[in-house]
Amino acid sequence: MLSMKTVRWCALALGCLLLPTACITSKTMTVGATASLLEDVARSANRQSDLKLVRQGMPAYLMLIDGMVEAVPDNKRLLITAAQTYASYASAFVQDTDKDHARMLFTSAKKYALRALEQIGVKNPVSSSFDKFEARVDAVGKKDVPYLFWAGSCWGSWIKLNMHSMEARAEIPRMELLMIRVLELDEAFYYGGAHIFMGIIEASKPRIAGGDLDRARDHFLKAIEIGRGKFLMAEVYYANYYARKALDRQLFVSTLEKVLDTPADIQPDLTLLNTVAHVKAKELLTETDEYF
Repeated sequence: MLSMKTVRWCALALGCLLLPTACITSKTMTVGATASLLEDVARSANRQSDLKLVRQGMPAYLMLIDGMVEAVPDNKRLLITAAQTYASYASAFVQDTDKDHARMLFTSAKKYALRALEQIGVKNPVSSSFDKFEARVDAVGKKDVPYLFWAGSCWGSWIKLNMHSMEARAEIPRMELLMIRVLELDEAFYYGGAHIFMGIIEASKPRIAGGDLDRARDHFLKAIEIGRGKFLMAEVYYANYYARKALDRQLFVSTLEKVLDTPADIQPDLTLLNTVAHVKAKELLTETDEYF
């Protein structure tokens, strides 16, 4: 269960959302405190194993974030927290059952993520020429890796659900460039998340379009090595995107069984995502005969 301290903070924050003139716009609520509050709530949620509790609480939290961003529209920490939260909710609880709703959530995630990019100097990330975009991304340093990573992740998730759109497909090179830059600056960020992302890209592309299963495998294995087996979603993606594409049933089954044998709370801050990984691993295993 959420701690009483966190519950009180959530109640206070929600009250601020509902009474903006009394709270959010108050000069006593600083930008830093606003961003820190949301980060604290997110950290608490990440330690939860009760998926139902988190799923039911997230819509109110998303509304809260929207209100906070409206009050403090140019704070990069707040923007990237909003992007990450929208994308995480869509990925964990929505996209497998409601593509249309997930598309809306990832649209919001992308919007916030690109606004965060603007705040670190990557101006006009969609409309600028590719050369200008590349130059601005190359100018970003290691301290801003979180903004590059979450922008690339949110952008990529939005593209994946909008592949019917030529506009979305045209943005793929920009999204990939963000992840390549993350690998250059800090490949270990978020448990090797950029390696997972590039592994999915390599495995998803047909070979004629530049996809490479060997490179995909190498990216996934590097992420698993970096995460030391504690970020279970890395192995779920490895099974789902590499083992399936390689038609390796034994690897598929053994990798997912390893996920289920690993406690979700092996890394406390990953309890929520690891619990989701358990659910997805079970679902994939039940579909083994359909894949092979």
